[in-house]
Order: sequence, then C-alpha cells, then structure tokens
Amino acid sequence: MRKPLVAGNWKMHGSRESAVALARAVIERLPEAVACDVVLCPPFVHLAEVARALKDSGLGLGAQDVCAEEQGAFTGEVSAAMLRDADCDHAIVGHSERRALYAEGDQLVARKFMAAQRAGLIPILCVGETLAEREAGATGTVVARQLTAVLEAAGIAAFARAVVAYEPVWAIGTGRTASPEQAQEVHAMIRAQLAGADAAVAAGVRILYGGSVKASNATELFAQADIDGGLIGGASLDAAQFVPICAAAR
Repeated sequence: MRKPLVAGNWKMHGSRESAVALARAVIERLPEAVACDVVLCPPFVHLAEVARALKDSGLGLGAQDVCAEEQGAFTGEVSAAMLRDADCDHAIVGHSERRALYAEGDQLVARKFMAAQRAGLIPILCVGETLAEREAGATGTVVARQLTAVLEAAGIAAFARAVVAYEPVWAIGTGRTASPEQAQEVHAMIRAQLAGADAAVAAGVRILYGGSVKASNATELFAQADIDGGLIGGASLDAAQFVPICAAAR
C-alpha cells in the first residue's frame, strides 16, 4: 500500500522569520497519528533555518528546484549535492512555472531528475498540461511526452525512488480545480504508462495532485484510487489550511 505524501511548495514567499514560524506551526498542528508523509519546500535561502526547525519532527525537507550539473561555473545555481548537504531529502523538478517562465524543456527536466537521484534526493517530477492543451484534447499526449523524456533518460527503475506530481497548469493559483474524476483519469494514465515498463514499480509510485487543493476539496480528491496526496502551493503558506489537507490524506 502506498503511504500518502503531502508536499508544501512555498514558492518565493516569506522571510527567514516567517519561514521558521510556518514550519513550527505545521509541526504543532499536525496530529500525532497523521497518516501521510509531509515535506516542506521553502525557498533556497531559508532551507537551513527550516531544517533546524524540522529536526526530529519526522517531516521532510524539499528544494523547489535543482541544477542539472554537479558543480562548476553555473552562477546562481544550486547543485543536488549542496541541497543534500543542507539536509534536503526531496527536490521538485519540472514544476510548471519552471517550464513556462524559464523555458525548461523535457530533456533538462530529465537531467535534473537524475542529478537529484545521484545525490540521494527523491525527485518530485511535475507533469501537466496548459488550458489550451486541455481544450485541444492534448492532455494525454502532453503528459505522456513529459513522462517519456524521464523514462528514456533514467529508466523505469528510477521511479522506485521518485514521486510524480500531476499539476494541470490551468488549475494552479486560479481557484479552478480539476474534478476528482478528471484528476483520477490523468493519474490512472500516468500509472498505466509506468506499468507498461514495469507493473511493480508503477504500483508503488506515489502520484500527487497539484492544482488549487484546499481543505474543502482534499478529501474527495485524495479518495481517488490513483491520487496519493498533493503538491500544495498557496494553501501550504498557512498552517491552518495546510494541516487539514495533510489530515485528509489517508
């Protein structure tokens, strides 16, 4: 059975003080018997402080991105080894904002995925379609292409140490949410594509949903057979909103 995972992506928000306060608030509010794994992903500059706040809490620490290169003259980048040294255990790769705003292509995302794994990080691989692509009936084609790039580069065995997050771009920060049925359809498609390479690996991969998840819709979304938790954006910035989402993941 796949243990649910809820990851909070704080994006570019907060100060050092507010990041530590948020981490502590999540720890304090989480029920002792919470049934999911929880990972917090603050901005790079707040990783050290949040790591200290999370010490011995059982919560994971994730980075919002990772460089595809191991070291060298790459000004402004942060390597996977550096993130591991900062106590990260997860790293988001291929987030829709990185793809759209910084023109990160499928092959670069695949390289970041592999760089994260080489350093001992668990990559959270994001895939998803834009509104135009959904309206054109291209959801399956787009998601399959994004997934195929990583499969071809890293191999199916790599997914035994990875997480996939389906984030319909049209539902991120818009207040629009894919219906549970729409989300489940894509999650099932992702698992089926992985199963085509290795059924056992596919059965164990946790596939998260990311797209305006709130406490009010989390239970219904997480009840779907192939939705194993969420990659939470805006709602993760408020412990009072985020913790009920975590509690919904059973």
